[in-house]
Formats: sequence, C-alpha cells, structure tokens
Amino acid sequence: MSVILPLRELKVGQKAKIHSVTASGELGRRIRDMGLITGAEIEITGRAPLRDPVALRLVGFTLSLRNNEADFITVEPL
Repeated sequence: MSVILPLRELKVGQKAKIHSVTASGELGRRIRDMGLITGAEIEITGRAPLRDPVALRLVGFTLSLRNNEADFITVEPL
C-alpha cells in the first residue's frame, strides 16, 4: 500500500509522483497548466526560510508554489 501525502509535507530533495490535484476553477486550471497533473514526477528543490513558498522541479524546469496552492496537491513519495 502506498503512502499519500500533501505536497507541502515533502522535504527538500525528496521526489514524488502526483496522486491528485483537488483544486477546481481558476486555481485548478492554473495548477494543471503548469504541468502539475496526476502521474507527473516532481522533486522538492527548496523552501523559503518560513517554509512558504516551496520550489519544485518538474520535467526540467523549476517552479514555485505557495503552501495554500500546494495544499490542493497530494503526492506519493518515490
């Protein structure tokens, strides 16, 4: 059985596969447009001093998400 966690709980350097994106409306569309879709593999590359935002690598590029956006994404650690 795999462990499913919110994206914000991953540590720097940890890799995971996106399990689900639960955001709807404009936020959900924006998250998916960035390539954060079910099955995509990501790696946490950094965090700001107060842990918000989180930087992650996805298919060769780095993007940043605020924790309130990351809360809509669940992942399966690899």
